[in-house]
Order: sequence, then C-alpha cells, then structure tokens
Amino acid sequence: MTSEKSPGLLRSSVIVSAMTMLSRVLGLARDVVFARYIGAEANADAFFVAFKVPNFLRRLFAEGAFSQAFVPVLSEYRANGSQAAVQHFIDRVAGCLGVSLIVLCSIVVLASPVFTALVGFGFYLHDPAKFWLTSDLLRITFPYLFLISLTGFAGAILNSYDRFAIPAITPVFLNISLIFAAAIASSWFSEPAMALAWGVIIAGSIQLLFQVPFLLRLGLLPHPKVDWQDESVRKVLRLMAPAMFGVSVSQINLLFDTILASLLPTGSVSWLYFSDRLVELPLGVFGVGIATVVLPNLSRDFAKGAERFSQTLDWAMRMVLLIALPATAALIFLADPILYTLFQYGKTTTSDVLMSGMSLKAYAIGLSAFMLIKILASGFFSRQDTRTPVKIGIIAMVANMVLNVVFVLPFYFWFQAGHVGLALATSMSAFLNAALLFRGLRQCGAYTPLAGWAVFIGRIGVSITVMLIGMWVLQTQLKPFAELTWLVRCFQLAGLVVIGGLGFLLSLVLLGFRLRDLRLSH
Repeated sequence: MTSEKSPGLLRSSVIVSAMTMLSRVLGLARDVVFARYIGAEANADAFFVAFKVPNFLRRLFAEGAFSQAFVPVLSEYRANGSQAAVQHFIDRVAGCLGVSLIVLCSIVVLASPVFTALVGFGFYLHDPAKFWLTSDLLRITFPYLFLISLTGFAGAILNSYDRFAIPAITPVFLNISLIFAAAIASSWFSEPAMALAWGVIIAGSIQLLFQVPFLLRLGLLPHPKVDWQDESVRKVLRLMAPAMFGVSVSQINLLFDTILASLLPTGSVSWLYFSDRLVELPLGVFGVGIATVVLPNLSRDFAKGAERFSQTLDWAMRMVLLIALPATAALIFLADPILYTLFQYGKTTTSDVLMSGMSLKAYAIGLSAFMLIKILASGFFSRQDTRTPVKIGIIAMVANMVLNVVFVLPFYFWFQAGHVGLALATSMSAFLNAALLFRGLRQCGAYTPLAGWAVFIGRIGVSITVMLIGMWVLQTQLKPFAELTWLVRCFQLAGLVVIGGLGFLLSLVLLGFRLRDLRLSH
C-alpha cells in the first residue's frame, strides 16, 4: 500500500535535484572559466581561501546547523500554533541571527590578517604577497556570510512550507555573477582575483532579494526583533550550538584540509578545490536535495510514530545510495577525462589536471559517506536530538586530524602529492562519521531497516560492474584526452557517460528494478 505523500516526497526530491542540477552545471561552467582565466596560480589560491572562509561558515549559519535547528522548531510551531505564533518566532530569530552576523562580519573585516593567518598559515610563512592578497580579498568576501545566511534563513522558511524550488535555484545567481566577474570584469582590475571577490558580494545581494517576494506571498516576511530571552530563540540556540559540529563535520574537515594545503606547494589549494567541486556535484544535487526534502517530512513523521519515521529514513538512504554508488565508480574511472575536458585550458596545465585527478579519486571514495551523513544527521535533528551528532562529529574530526598526518606525509614524500592524503583522510573520516550515526539511530530504536537491502545492493553492484566494463571497452578505442581539442573531448566524454549510464540503467531494469521501487511506502 502507498501513502498519499509518497509520490510527493519523490516529486519534491526530483524538483529540488533538478533546480540544484542547473545550479551545479553553472557552477562547473564557472570553474571552467576560472581555470581558463585564473588557473592554479598564487592569486587563485588566495581567492579560494578567502571565499572558502565565509562559504564554510555559511554551512553553519545557513544550510547546516541553523537550518537543522530552525526547521524542526518551525514545524512544531506550524503544527501547534497560529500564523501569528509562527510570525512571532520568525521575527525574533531573524533579529537575533541578523545582529550576530553583523557583529561577526565586522570583527573579521577589521581583523582580516588575523583570520587569514588562521586559515592560510602557510601563506604567511612562505609567500607574504599571497598572504596579504588573501587578507584583502577576505575583507571583501566575508560580508557575503551575512547576505547568504539570511538567504538561507528565508530558504528554510520556504522549505518548511514545501516551497522547495525557489531556495534550490537561488545559487544560480552566484555562479552567473562569478562567471561574469572572471570572464569580463577580471580585465578591469590589476589583480583579477579582486573581480571575483566583488562578484561574490553582488551575488549575495541578488540571492537575498530574490527570496523576498516569495516570503511576502506566504505572509511570512520577517520583521526582525532582537529578543535573546524569547523561549523560541533560546530553543533554536540550544539545538544549534551542538549542531554546528554535528551536521558540518565534513565542512570543518575541508577547512582543515585548506589550512594544511596552504603549507604544501603552490597549486595544492586549487587542486583540492577543483576536485572537491566535482564531488560536490552529485553530493549537492542529490544528497543535499533529498536531505532538504526529508528533514521537514521526518520532523512531521516523528510526531506520527516510530514506524513512519523509520520508513522515511530507509527510503532516503536507498535513494542516496542508488545515486552515490555508481557516481563514486564513475568519478574514479573518469577523473582525468572529466578534468581534461572541463579545466585543461589557458593557465591550467596538464600537471594541474593530473594532480587534481588524484585528489578527485580520493574524495570520490567518500561520496557515499558524505551523502549518507546528510540523511542520517537529519534523522537526529528532526527528533530535536543534537547532542548525539555532535559527539560523533568530534570523534570524526579527531580521526580526520590523525589521518591527515598518517596520509599526507607518505603521499608528499613518495608522490609529491600531499594534497591527496588530505582528500583521502576526509573520505575515511566521513565513513566513520556515517557509521557512528547509523549505529546511533539503530541503538535508540529510531531506525529499523526494511526488508530487501541485500537484493537492492546486489542489483546496484552488478549494474556498476556492467557500467565500468562498458566504459572501459569504449575507452580503449578512444584517443588520449590530453591530445584532443575541446570539442572532441566533449564528444568522447559524453560517449563514455552515455555508455556507462545506459549500461547501469539497463542492468537495473533487467535485474528487476522498477520505477515504483523509488516510491516511499507506508
């Protein structure tokens, strides 16, 4: 038997994934433009670090800890209170969030050299010019945190009312702005990276303003009021404080990678950036997309009983693995062809591609874990349990720091590729994080796996094997990507992707998988 909301979950996930896919494709176009006009030179490293800091905190204040704390409480107010109570809650959260962001942004802008030294310590030691450029760029990019966090706040409200498409398409404006900045505006500045920094600020303003009409339509446009003693604000803060670690561990690990990468040879930050961006495509499109839809549904299901909650969680994990497992295999197999096709032009060299390809494979290993963390963490936060994920997050962070040392030194001395060790450590710590989250949900009785997992994984495994064989056979007939023009590279890569995708999908169908299997049953 099927529930009325089952197709809604699937349909909402598809809508969010489609909108996010558009944004991510433009993001890849943005990175292609970066590679052509900026390359992996010192100024590129400076911008990526200056942009990574507010972007990292955005995951905490907007999409990560804040959203995971805010959405369940808002869902509770919707279920138990009036529209006036919801508006009261939104107004006070908006006021407290806005004031906090203004204070934080002011401190960082005024003391940017100090914060630059924290995240780019290697620049300070080995390249003072790069260090001061990063500091100047950070002064421009950091106020983006204020704009994008309020954008995320607006998006969380819209998601809670099942308006998923608007928040999902909003990142498009960042990519369009940065493409314009790199391809056109960079020629207006003596330092091209400055154009990118200003592009970030312009994009943040557009993203925030874009949400306003849709909040007005819901009648929930915030009228900020600062009231730290309000019980609803205090409840969000209680949930948010530990959630800042629990839901964003992978981002904290990536920030540690950036700090360590600044100590490695020039280009290391950029190599990690390009490879991370490609892993972010399936993670952002499907992992974040499904988690975005599942969180408010899990919050509602929790009030309706453990069985309904467990079934929704089971469905979400299957959906994630259906995408993550073949994506992992494809990214590892096609790492170099993808990087050659997208980035090896202008200032980006063959060496840059090979170095990025190694870290892409290392990041891809952890893709399933990265995506599962999004779902499993939602399982805790929808139950307003933020303490368990933070404990697990701290364990994973410590493991990542230890693994950084274990992996970076061998890769650096044996292969002159220490950045690969950073990526591999991040992947391994993500598996630990996901495993501990899974065990926690099982032990507390919140999740009981439904029947059919062995058959499900077996079908995917056989289909991935067929996919890889098909791509390997075709690749033996193709010319090396390094020798080809852009257009021929595109055709060859498209051919490999089509053959692999068809092989995977046809195998699934022949093994008995049907579209109805994607629907959630209650």
